[in-house]
Amino acid sequence: MKDLMILKEQIALIDKEIKIISEKLDIIDKRLKKIEELEIELKAIKLFLKRVFPDFKKEFPDILKKISSME
Repeated sequence: MKDLMILKEQIALIDKEIKIISEKLDIIDKRLKKIEELEIELKAIKLFLKRVFPDFKKEFPDILKKISSME
């Protein structure tokens, strides 16, 4: 009988842990979708800048190098 109670408690704890993990995964999924949307927007902005400012296409790699070296 005691073993059955312990087993039920363990199952209840595992169930709670699964719910918490599921909630965290939902949050991560929403954030990932936002990041993917931002990535698409950045690509659109880069494309626009390349069309409007032809020099941007040449200068952009140098700008990225400078920014990455600052970190």
